[in-house]
Amino acid sequence: MSTKDPKRPHGQLRQSQVVTTFGPGAMIDLPQYSVLVSGLDYWGDPVAGGYREILEERLVGKLQKLLGREDVRLFAPPVDVAAEEEPKTGIRVWQFPDWFLVRRDQPWGQDVRSRRIVHRRQLIRGRFVDDGERLPVVPMRFVQACTNGHLDDINWTFFVHGHTQCQRTLWLDERGTSGDLSEIFVRCECQASRILSDALPGPDRLAPLGFCNGARPWLGWAPERCGGAEGKPQINRLLVRSASNAYFTQILSVIHIPEADQALREAVDRVWTDFLLYVEELGDLVRERRKDRVEAALKGHDNAQIFAEIQRRKSGASKVEKKIKHAELETLMANKPVLGEDAPETDFYATALPLDPQRRGPMAKIERVVLIHRLREVVAQLGFTRFEPAVADIDGELALDVQRAAIAKEASWLPAIENRGEGFFIGISAEALEEWLGRATVLRRVDQLARGYAAWANARKLDPNTFPGPRYVLLHSLSHLLISAVSLAAGYAASSIKERIYVGDQGAGILLYTGTPDAEGTLGGLVEVGRHLETHLRTALELGTLCSNDPVCAQHQPDSPWEERYLHGAACHGCLLIAEPSCERRNELLDRALVVPTVDAQGAEFFGAGDL
Repeated sequence: MSTKDPKRPHGQLRQSQVVTTFGPGAMIDLPQYSVLVSGLDYWGDPVAGGYREILEERLVGKLQKLLGREDVRLFAPPVDVAAEEEPKTGIRVWQFPDWFLVRRDQPWGQDVRSRRIVHRRQLIRGRFVDDGERLPVVPMRFVQACTNGHLDDINWTFFVHGHTQCQRTLWLDERGTSGDLSEIFVRCECQASRILSDALPGPDRLAPLGFCNGARPWLGWAPERCGGAEGKPQINRLLVRSASNAYFTQILSVIHIPEADQALREAVDRVWTDFLLYVEELGDLVRERRKDRVEAALKGHDNAQIFAEIQRRKSGASKVEKKIKHAELETLMANKPVLGEDAPETDFYATALPLDPQRRGPMAKIERVVLIHRLREVVAQLGFTRFEPAVADIDGELALDVQRAAIAKEASWLPAIENRGEGFFIGISAEALEEWLGRATVLRRVDQLARGYAAWANARKLDPNTFPGPRYVLLHSLSHLLISAVSLAAGYAASSIKERIYVGDQGAGILLYTGTPDAEGTLGGLVEVGRHLETHLRTALELGTLCSNDPVCAQHQPDSPWEERYLHGAACHGCLLIAEPSCERRNELLDRALVVPTVDAQGAEFFGAGDL
């Protein structure tokens, strides 16, 4: 996205960044300004603007259910027009925050850096004029927000005085160079002053910044009642604009999988928006098929089948009864040598790797290996949170009762992207898992992990009985070890490889894949890794046996209240933690003691010493 008007802030982002990192409500530092990405209401009409529609029925059906609307569609974010003579396009942003610091230090005591605080209304063409000198300014890096996603400027006059009667000049004094809140003071020329760490809640100050007024500046300053019609407003919390907890996108993703009527549905998809959307009768379809483009797309399908598909779509019926990952796992675990069709225009093509019936070592516990030569992932954003992320559950689903901030006043469409790439899938032996789960040492370790999860959930007022279970923790930990082991051999950086963990009645498995909006994700490196899985699996297991932080790492107790690392067993940055874009659970629910033997000798490992 970009805007090139020299009178306005401008910058560029990739379409994928708009969906996954800097969507509506996100704060971005541009070269000269700090801005807030506007809501979808200010992105323009996607149909009139010619935005590219993304068709993925399973994902659209899930999003319609989550939002309670039947008209939700997916479109790629708008792109900027490079030609100067064309009308400017892109995504609108609002200048935020309204408070700035003048970039000129004033003497105020020893070792104190003092800068004047000014409001945007005091600026002239982006500069503060003092005694005829035009001084540059920088946006204030502190704002206030609440856990419901609302955002606003801090009322600095009220923060210093406890009232708004004094209107003298305010200054920000920084003592020392650490940037710690305990060394930053907001001072008024009336000599009133307050330390910035007072903005944090404490025993004697439960709401130092007051209660949230529901401000939503990304939606055109359209406030709502914080906490809903009957809920209690949240307290305002101090937020650093560039902090990692300032914005968490809430996304939902699916892997496109072939189904029995897949060819028909893809044919209809190719001409749905332009030609078939308004077909009401069979005669309308016959007339549309006289057009060369329509006939070329629908060739090989009779009118009755096509019309039935059109009626199904218009009736609102969608194939979303199955959970997202369950539908994918059924396809990947199906006893078929070939999945999909090997053609350039197809979105999914995979082949099952024949396994030696007499295989030994770690491969004896692997039931199925699928080489995915071509896949398509669709990712859509439907909201965001601040301070705490809200991720999908282990089945890839988002809860209906999750408190998410809206990205539009009325979300009739959502931004989405398509990633194309390749990967491989590993199915774990059900018999091996059952034998492992029946061991007493495993049950003791799982009880520790469950208690740690319960402590984490209770601290956040969540249901402590939603522990994903030992199979998920095992596969998730093994997945991280594999990502670290195969990244160099596959030719991709570890941060470019993503995971999907499958645990269900259909079986259990791991999908490692890479994908990009262009062709970079189709180089075949992960498919080649899958062909030599045994070598890479042994390397991964060897990596997990010893951590550079052992024995401290291996002896960590997930239910210990002292460290408050409740979602980690034997896991740290030296062994299991990887780049967060690669992990589907933000580096949570990990324990290599469930995968391989460690120096703590828990005896809970799935792969024993004889498998290494």
